Amino acid sequence: MAARREAEARQATLEAERAALLAQLPAANARALAGAVETRQFGAAGLVRAFDLARQLAVEVCATLPAGEKIVLHDPAASQGVLAARTVNDALVRMGEDMARRNKELQLYIDTHTPPGAVLTTLSAALTVVPAVLRASADTASLFKSDVTAAGLAYGEGARALFASALAESCPQQVAGLGSGYLGELDTAQHERLLGRLRALAGHRADYANRIALLQKLADNAKGEDKKELSAVAGAAGAALKAVDAFVESLRAGEPGERSPLHNAARYLGYANRTAGAAVLDVDLRLEGMSIVRDQLFTGQKLRLSGIALLWYRLHAPDGSVRFARTLRRMAPPVEVDLRGDGGQALFADETAPAR
Repeated sequence: MAARREAEARQATLEAERAALLAQLPAANARALAGAVETRQFGAAGLVRAFDLARQLAVEVCATLPAGEKIVLHDPAASQGVLAARTVNDALVRMGEDMARRNKELQLYIDTHTPPGAVLTTLSAALTVVPAVLRASADTASLFKSDVTAAGLAYGEGARALFASALAESCPQQVAGLGSGYLGELDTAQHERLLGRLRALAGHRADYANRIALLQKLADNAKGEDKKELSAVAGAAGAALKAVDAFVESLRAGEPGERSPLHNAARYLGYANRTAGAAVLDVDLRLEGMSIVRDQLFTGQKLRLSGIALLWYRLHAPDGSVRFARTLRRMAPPVEVDLRGDGGQALFADETAPAR
């Protein structure tokens, strides 16, 4: 019995010593103090890294461009504007030639159906003024209204404009045009050329109106089938005249600024001349910035910034053929910003501060 009691006492002593030793050690399931990871406080800070990536990519793209060759950045809205301007110019030329041809044909018809000895007086010279009473059913101004939209991802709609500016900064001697934005002042030479074609069309239109009036006089003096035929020809000629009037009215040549399609056509034709023969750079860019703010009890608040850029671009010859295409992917190394004290603020605010 004595030996048993002694063994129990030793066991109790060992358990007490073990319990005391375990009490001095951290628990097996002990966890570090939790930190809060969120991006709401500095959501735009990561875009700083994406901004730097865009500038770096512009330098790389400039290095791949053919040396000494002019390029123009493809912009859907600018391309549509150039196409619409050329459509206006071609329409003026085509309508002028068509009215001149119609005048000859109508004059020949009048000479054929004029009775011997009849004298037909011409109308007042006031008809040489282009009438502005008819509105075009299909307004030519709609050619300059675009539904082109730019879809922005992460960085927003300014990502492409940012890259365009960075490209012009990296190799300004090679960039002939950026497409969107300022296209230059009114090209007076192009505007005067368009006005000259409009005046020529107005002269042909006035001659045509005079001949229609003469044809109508012949119809009034005729009888029977001749009267019906002359009236039908006069009606058909009047319909063609209304189409010309509608087109001329839609150009709004007397209105200033962007309200006049003729004015816009001159600007876009000037831009087309300045960029003629240049290679076309088609670019698409996605920029994303990431900001992580970590709050910890003992170490305080820390900010980590990173950025991702995905770029694909193609260089086209003026005829549309692809000369080369590239794809680039870049990820900016994370930068840790210490938000305690002035040092961290300077690192974040100054783009020339060294990253750490």
